[in-house]
Amino acid sequence: MLRKLLVLGAAGAALYGVGAGWFGTRIDEGTPQGKALPESVVRQEAARRMAAARDVGAPTDRQILFGDFHVHTTFSNDAFVMSLPVMQGSGMHPPADACDYVRYCSGLDFWSINDHAISLDTQRWRDTRDAIQQCNALTSADDPDVVSFLGFEWTQANSDDRRTHWGHKNVIYRDTSDAQTPPRPIYARLPGLGPESFNPPLLSRILNVGSSGLYTGEWFYPLQHNRFMREMEAMRDCPDDVDTKDLPPDCREAAEDPATLFRKLDESGLASIVIPHGNTWGLYTPPGSTWDKQLKGNLHDPDRQFLVEVFSGHGNSEEYRDWRAIDYDENGNPSCPPIRRNYVPGCQRAAQIIHRRCTAAGESAQECDRRADEARQNYVATTNGHRTVPGVTAGDWLDSNQCTDCFQPSYGYRPGGASQYALAIGNFDEGAQPRRFRFGFMASSDNHSAKPGTGYKEYGRIENTEAMGPVNEDIEAFVRGGLGHYLGRTEEAAPRSRPFTPASNPQQDGYPRWERAAGFLYTGGLVAVHSDTRRRGDIWNALHRKQVYGTSGDRILLWFDLLNGQENGQPAALPMGSESRQTDAPRFRVRAVGAFKQEPGCPEHAVQALGAARLEQLCGGECYNPSTERKRITRIEVIRIRPQVQAGEPVRDLVEDVWRTLPCQDNGLGCVAEFSDPDFAMHRRDTVYYVRAIEEPSAAVNGDPLRCEYDERGQCVKVNLCYGSYRTGRDDDCLSEVEERAWSSPIFVDYGA
Repeated sequence: MLRKLLVLGAAGAALYGVGAGWFGTRIDEGTPQGKALPESVVRQEAARRMAAARDVGAPTDRQILFGDFHVHTTFSNDAFVMSLPVMQGSGMHPPADACDYVRYCSGLDFWSINDHAISLDTQRWRDTRDAIQQCNALTSADDPDVVSFLGFEWTQANSDDRRTHWGHKNVIYRDTSDAQTPPRPIYARLPGLGPESFNPPLLSRILNVGSSGLYTGEWFYPLQHNRFMREMEAMRDCPDDVDTKDLPPDCREAAEDPATLFRKLDESGLASIVIPHGNTWGLYTPPGSTWDKQLKGNLHDPDRQFLVEVFSGHGNSEEYRDWRAIDYDENGNPSCPPIRRNYVPGCQRAAQIIHRRCTAAGESAQECDRRADEARQNYVATTNGHRTVPGVTAGDWLDSNQCTDCFQPSYGYRPGGASQYALAIGNFDEGAQPRRFRFGFMASSDNHSAKPGTGYKEYGRIENTEAMGPVNEDIEAFVRGGLGHYLGRTEEAAPRSRPFTPASNPQQDGYPRWERAAGFLYTGGLVAVHSDTRRRGDIWNALHRKQVYGTSGDRILLWFDLLNGQENGQPAALPMGSESRQTDAPRFRVRAVGAFKQEPGCPEHAVQALGAARLEQLCGGECYNPSTERKRITRIEVIRIRPQVQAGEPVRDLVEDVWRTLPCQDNGLGCVAEFSDPDFAMHRRDTVYYVRAIEEPSAAVNGDPLRCEYDERGQCVKVNLCYGSYRTGRDDDCLSEVEERAWSSPIFVDYGA
């Protein structure tokens, strides 16, 4: 008997140790295997860009450099989950992989690492800094082939309360030495929640190891993940209200809102910038969330927060629409908005699903109408409205909650977080002059597998986007139902909706959202700067000048200038990102050159440097490999925004998209277009202008996120989802034609002498 008890005790302790992270090894930053690019390769690419500038008459005193300022590695917990074999992951991707990838796969000029701060204990932060230092040490600081920046992501998401949801922000530091970087990152702490709230419970961790070993034969890797989670949870929080320079070295520093984040960055005395991103993404942004609250007081710091990410692998956050997922009255009471021509609110779709089920069950029309009304109200009564419809499948939701006329939109689009909305609003709390956002525009990848700049080729949907999912039906059943899968618990498609309660199974009820979201994940964008040189300081200065733009992944060359601006009271031609005060009608010039079409495979210098096996591991044997032929620019779109001059002005009347379309006669060398705004003097109000350069159509991963089938009225009646799981073949890239584009930073023209 005693022996049995000892055996049971040992088995129980072993199982506990599996879940508690006793086993496995600590992951480190790795070591880059490549060296600096040959000087001839760097010079050849620079010469091609300069030649393109001359072809369109653009200035050549500054060169255009491309980068990615939003890159995660397996040091981020969600990236670790994506890398697990049971989720179709390809294994560990430490920071050293990003260093090799950026040089030899994507061929970018600069990048930053931005792992989630909540995942970074003190040692992992030191390892991150070491990895960036290693990558920079491979090249010359005076004439680098690649510049690597250190950063982290402040990942705040209060999906239950739009009033205290601030969104995600990347923090990037100018310098990388030990003395010029902080001893720790700063994570976004939600009230009452610590790092452990981001991780599954003990029993799930044990089952994850077992299911991984059973279905993929991989036992050790999930053990490493459990150890990773234990290390996440082990650190104690730093004391609040202590100057960041006076905190003990080994504690986890937190900021609950942007004001606290900005204060802590100021206390550090280190040069940094803060870039908001993912502001329209409905997976974590609550309905009704808008930019307005972040214009109040110290919740915005224009000296650090002067760029915004308009596009990433999680989609477009640029375009404003005047619909909402949920309406709120002046007392905060929710109601279901009506269906619009290009938008079906989720609450209306919930009512349609329940009404159809009710009718099929033989209930009266009156009863089914009543249940549909109940479904609408249950949906809007919580930010988890999708959980109020039992037994729903991903396809049942059709195209509801999605921006159907946006370019590669983010999932569950929240237009109050759009960049156009941010530029249009004002805060009138502090005197006669409204406070406004004056953001420059950039784009990045938000890649989670140490791959800066994945958009250079449209291939590898699972490898190059954040699409992920169970590797087989059994794992999917576990993800859907948790332990209910093993206990045989199922839930039928009931003809009634239900009020949401926290006791309902979030995995089971939330899984259809993740299935749909997989189609809204793209290969990502790039940030471009007009820089004096390739040096770190000059790239940093270009960012501060807002002489920066974003692309949807293609290396489009773009110049946007105000020809008759005013600078310090003197006439001046001003580039994108500039501010001018004048009374004359502004006149502008746009120059744009399409990206090079790509050859298959990798260039010889990459093969010689890393070898075919390493390139296959990093990027599937496909690298940035430009041909001599460029894509054509088909048109220039001009967007005009006239920001609020009094509180309450409807934003829909202030954003003009598209204000003007300028045709582009591109013979393969790009195009030049000019325009002016004769209304400026008549309206006598501040105005914001920016442009989009649109390329000819080409195939893109998840170019059509839902692949709807439409009826004769143009309504979506069936979706053909591109899943992240085994349901869609791994070799299916779900390609559809899109018009790749570049977004200039705005030019801000204020009216007055």
